[in-house]
Amino acid sequence: MATRNLEKMASIDAQLRLLVPGKVSEDDKLIEYDALLLDRFLDILQDLHGEDLRETVQECYELSAEYEGKRDAKKLEELGNVLTSLDPGDSIVVAKAFSHMLNLANLAEEVQIATRRRNKKKKGDITDESNATTESDIEETLKRLVVDLKKSPQEVFDALRNQTVDLVFTAHPTQSVRRSLLQKHGRIRNNLAQLYAKDITPDDKQELDEALQREIQAAFRTDEIRRTQPAPQDEMRAGMSYFHETIWKGVPKFLRRVDTALKNIGINERMPYNAPLIQFSSWMGGDRDGNPRVTPEVTRDVCLLARMMAANLYYSQIEDLMFELSMWRCTDEFRVRSDELHRSSRRDAKHFIEFWKTIPPSEPYRVILGDVRDKLYQTRERARHLLAQGVSDIPQEATYTSVEQFLEPLELCYRSLCACGDGPIADGSLLDFLRQVSTFGLSLVRLDIRQESDRHTDVLDAITNHLDIGSYRDWSEEKRQEWLLSELGGKRPLFGPDLPKTEEISDVLDTFHVIAELPSDCFGAYIISMATSPSDVLAVELLQRECHVSTPLRVVPLFEKLADLEAAPAAVARLFSIDWYKNRINGKQEVMIGYSDSGKDAGRLSAAWQLYKSQEELIQVAKEYGVKLTMFHGRGGTVGRGGGPTHLAILSQPPDTIHGSLRVTVQGEVIEQSFGEEHLCFRTLQRFTAATLEHGMHPPVSPKPEWRALLDEIAVVATEEYRSIVFQEPRFVEYFRLATPELEYGRMNIGSRPSKRKPSGGIESLRAIPWIFAWTQTRFHLPVWLGFGAAFKYAISKDIRNLKMLQEMYNKWPFFRVTIDLVEMVFAKGDPGIAALYDKLLVSQDLWPFGEKLRSNYEETKSLLLQIAGHEDLLEGDPYLKQRLRLRDSYITTLNVCQAYTLKHARDPNYNVKLRPRISKEYIESKPAAELVKLNPTSEYAPGLEDTLILTMKGIAAGMQNTG
Repeated sequence: MATRNLEKMASIDAQLRLLVPGKVSEDDKLIEYDALLLDRFLDILQDLHGEDLRETVQECYELSAEYEGKRDAKKLEELGNVLTSLDPGDSIVVAKAFSHMLNLANLAEEVQIATRRRNKKKKGDITDESNATTESDIEETLKRLVVDLKKSPQEVFDALRNQTVDLVFTAHPTQSVRRSLLQKHGRIRNNLAQLYAKDITPDDKQELDEALQREIQAAFRTDEIRRTQPAPQDEMRAGMSYFHETIWKGVPKFLRRVDTALKNIGINERMPYNAPLIQFSSWMGGDRDGNPRVTPEVTRDVCLLARMMAANLYYSQIEDLMFELSMWRCTDEFRVRSDELHRSSRRDAKHFIEFWKTIPPSEPYRVILGDVRDKLYQTRERARHLLAQGVSDIPQEATYTSVEQFLEPLELCYRSLCACGDGPIADGSLLDFLRQVSTFGLSLVRLDIRQESDRHTDVLDAITNHLDIGSYRDWSEEKRQEWLLSELGGKRPLFGPDLPKTEEISDVLDTFHVIAELPSDCFGAYIISMATSPSDVLAVELLQRECHVSTPLRVVPLFEKLADLEAAPAAVARLFSIDWYKNRINGKQEVMIGYSDSGKDAGRLSAAWQLYKSQEELIQVAKEYGVKLTMFHGRGGTVGRGGGPTHLAILSQPPDTIHGSLRVTVQGEVIEQSFGEEHLCFRTLQRFTAATLEHGMHPPVSPKPEWRALLDEIAVVATEEYRSIVFQEPRFVEYFRLATPELEYGRMNIGSRPSKRKPSGGIESLRAIPWIFAWTQTRFHLPVWLGFGAAFKYAISKDIRNLKMLQEMYNKWPFFRVTIDLVEMVFAKGDPGIAALYDKLLVSQDLWPFGEKLRSNYEETKSLLLQIAGHEDLLEGDPYLKQRLRLRDSYITTLNVCQAYTLKHARDPNYNVKLRPRISKEYIESKPAAELVKLNPTSEYAPGLEDTLILTMKGIAAGMQNTG
C-alpha cells in the first residue's frame, strides 16, 4: 500500500505530460508552469486538509484523465462514485480544489502567452499564436499599410488622427470571479513570471517561491462565493477599479507607442493629445433595461463617484508634475499669468504634503500648476460632499466644471515650454497628463443610459390621458409622430407636478431629471432597447426637452431580435426623412445592434448573417441621407453572444461599416481578460486601434453574389432547424431545465440583474446570458452550433458543388471564416459524453431519446464543419489552443461529474448515497471542513450541496473561459 501511495504522490507533472501532446515549440514552458503551480497547491492542500484528501483529489484527477484519454463512460461512473461518497464538508473542499486548480492552469497559460510574445518581439518575429495570423501590433500595421498597400504615411497619419474607438464597459452578470480573488490571481501571475526570469539569484528565487505559495494559499482560503448579490454601485466600483489599476497609466503609454510607430514610417509629428483615439464609456449604473435595481439615485451615485475618482487620479499625479516642471524660463504671456496668480494666492496651504508654502514667482510653472492642484482638490471634495450629503459648501466656481477649463492652464504650460526650446520636456509627463485629460475628461467615463421603449410609451400615455387628448399607447405610428413633432416644435410645457404617476413613470422621469441636474459631460448616449419605429426615438427627444436637459443626449435605437434587425434599415430611413430630426442630429447618428438576443432568437448562423446584412443596409441608408453612421456593437463574451477574438471580429465586419469610428461593449469577464494587467491593457488598446485602422484603409473583400445567395438560402434552413427544436418542440423547455443547471444559476449572485425578464415564461423570457451559461456548464453549447448542421447538409445534398463553394467562402471571405472558426473552437471545448451523463442522471427516461437525437446532431454538425474548413481534426490549425484545452479538460471533467451528481442529490429526495467518514483533516483540529458548510446556513438544500454546486459552476466557467 505504502509504495502505491508513493507512486501516487509522484509529481502530477508526469501525468500532465502523458495527457498533453509534446512541446509545441522550443520556448513552450506551459507544462512546467502548470506543474509547478499544481505541486505547490497540492502540498498546501495536504498541509491544510491532510494526506487522504490530497489523495482523493489526485484519484479524481486520474479518473478524469483516463476518461479524457479513452472517452470511456465507465470512468465517469467510477468518478461519480468517489465524489458522491464524500461527506458535505469534503465535497466542498474537493470542488473548491478543482475550481482553484483550473484558475491556476489559466494563470499558467497567461504567463506562457506573455513570455512567448516577449521572446518573439526580441527576435523581431511578430506573429502571434493565440489568434489568427492577421493580428499585428500597431507598428506592424502601419508598416504594412505603407509598404505593402502603398498608402502614403500622411494618409495613414490622417486616418489615425481622426479615428475613435469607444470601449463601453458593461457589468454583465458573467464576471463570476470575485475582485478579492482577481487581485490574488494577478500576484500569482507576476510571481510565476519572475520565477522564470533569466537573471534571478537563488535568494530571489526562494523568496519568490514563498510568495507564490502564500498567494496560492490566500486565494484558496478566500470564499469564492459571493454571499450577497452585488448592487449596481458595486458593479460600477469593480469596473472602475480597472482604471485605477491599468487603464489610467496604460493609455498614455499606448499613445507613446503610437508616436513611435508613426516616427518609424517617417511622420515626425506626435499624435495630437486631443485626438480622440481611445474613449471609455460605461453602462454600470446606467443600464436599467430589465434591472429594477438601477434607480435614478444609483445613476446619480455612479456619476458623482466617477467624478470623484477622476479628480482623485489627477490630483495624485499633479504634484509629480510640479516636481518635474521646475524650470524658470517661460514666455512673457506665461509670466504675466503666473505673477497675477502669485499675487492673489499669498497664503500657505497646510493640508498639502508637498508645495504647501507659497510657491516663489521664480518657478512660474509650479505657480500655475499649484492653482490647478487647488482646483482639483476642491473638485474632488465637492463631489465627495455631494455623494455623501447631497450638498456641498464648496462653491461650483472653485472647481473645474468643464474640460476646456482644465486643459487651458496645461496647454499654456505646454506652449510656453515649446516656445522656450524645452519641447522635449513638454513631451514628457506633461504630454501624458494632457492625453489623460483628453481621454478621461472630468468624468472618467461617460455613462450611457439604457431603457426599454415601452417605458417611454407608458409615460407619454399618462401625459396624453392627463391632457384628455386620448391614449398615446393606442395611437397609430403616424398619429404618434405628428403629435410628438408638434410638441417638439412648440414651446409650452407638457405637464406639471400634478401629473398622476405610478412608480414606473416616476422612475423614468426622475432619470431624466438626474440627467438634467448633473454636468453634461457625465453622459454618453441614451439607448432605447426594443426600438422599432421613429416615434420611439422622438419620444426620448421630447422627454429630454420636457425635463429641461440643457445638452440633450444623443438617442440611439437598439435592434436585437432577428425581425427587428431585418426591419432596422427601413425604420432608420423613416427617421432620417423627418426634417425636424435631420436638423437635430447635425449629420451624425449612432445605431446599436445586439448580438446575444438575435442569437437566442434564431441561432448563431442566421444571427451573424443578418447582423452583417443589416449593417450594410444601414450604412447605405445613412449615405443616401448624408449622415455619418456609427455602429455600436453589443457583443457578449461568449461565441453564442457574439464574442471571440477582437481583431478578427473587427476585420470580418462588412466593408465601409466602421469608417474610423467603432463603439463596442466590453462585458463582464471580458473586462478582466482585456484590462486585468498592464500588458493585457496595452494589447487590447493596440488590437482595437490597429484593426479599426486596417479595416478602414484596407477593407475586407465583399462577398460574391453567389456566396450571398447560398448563405441566404441556408440561413433560412438554419433558423427553421433552430426554432423547430428550441421554440416548437413541446418538451424542449422541460428538457433544458432538467439537463442543465439553469434553475440553479440564479443562486450564483453574479450580477445585480434578475436572470429573467419576467418571472414565469419559457425560453423567450430567459435572458441570453443564463441561456448560454447553462449550456456551457454541461459542455454541450447547444445555442452555438444548432442550425449549422442542417444548413450545410441541405446545401450539400441539394448540389454537391456547394461543398466546393462553402470551402471557397471559408478560405476567401473573412466573415464566413471567423463564423466557422469560432464554432470549431466551441466544439473543441465541448464533450457530448459529459452532456450524456447529465441526461442519464437528471432527465426523465422518456426524454432520453430526445437528448440522444441532439447528440447525434452535434456529431453530424461537427463533421460537416470540419469538412468545410478542410480540417482532419478540431483545431488542427491552432496547436497552442489545442494544447491548452487538453490541459484543462481533466479538471473540468471532475467538476462536471461533481455537478451532475450534486444536482441529482439536490433535486431527487429519494437519492441515497453511502457516505465515507470525513477525510479532510484541518490544520487546527477544532475546525473541520464542516465549518465550510456553515457559511451557508439558509440553504434550502441538504447541507453543503448548494455551495458544492456553485463552486462547480464557477470552476467550469473558469475552465471554459467564457461563461455568458
